[in-house]
Amino acid sequence: MSEGVALEAVNLDRHFDDGQRKISVLHDLSLRVDKGQSVAVVGESGVGKSTLLHLLGALDRPDAGNVFLEGRDLYALPPAELARTRNRCIGFVFQFHYLLGDFDAEENVMMPLLLAGVGRAQARSRARDVLVRVGLAERLSHRPGQLSGGEQQRVAVARAVVGKPTIILADEPTGNLDPSTAAEVQSMLLELQREAGCSMVVATHSYALAAAMDRCMRLAGGVLRDERVPH
Repeated sequence: MSEGVALEAVNLDRHFDDGQRKISVLHDLSLRVDKGQSVAVVGESGVGKSTLLHLLGALDRPDAGNVFLEGRDLYALPPAELARTRNRCIGFVFQFHYLLGDFDAEENVMMPLLLAGVGRAQARSRARDVLVRVGLAERLSHRPGQLSGGEQQRVAVARAVVGKPTIILADEPTGNLDPSTAAEVQSMLLELQREAGCSMVVATHSYALAAAMDRCMRLAGGVLRDERVPH
């Protein structure tokens, strides 16, 4: 693990109003992720794991608190700068891959690079390299509807890592896969993260995935606590 802090959440609060009452999801939550560190967040369904990842990735805003990415307060950034930071510094992987159905695998992985201003030829070369790395050399021109669930998630992982982000945020990346495919995607995700030297936070129900990471924390009652997972 490298020295230094990649991402730090400080005193996050997030609540939702259901029309009759205020529901507190996260309360005074803090988290530090060191550079190169992988952190699993486990917890029951509905406790706020996805909400936490959305806040860490600045896809949502907290009611109180701050998130610092390499020392920069994400919520203090102007909208255009925040969008650039999300694109260049944060790789997202979700349970449902959210691939663009009208584009093939290579084009889906190219997309964040093109948005970051990388030239088309270089973006295509980098996307192809990562897709080959995740075992999809024969699927470059296939659209999502022509791919299996596991292949679609491999494309989503490739899209998350192709820009060499500071941190990967993954929300149940193996939760929608059969056990064998989940194990393959888990191994690939961790290998790519470690090779890139980036940090990673994964929300998961899988104790196999949690046990393979540097640190495991349980989210309950709106706060995080360290959890020991049998290896």
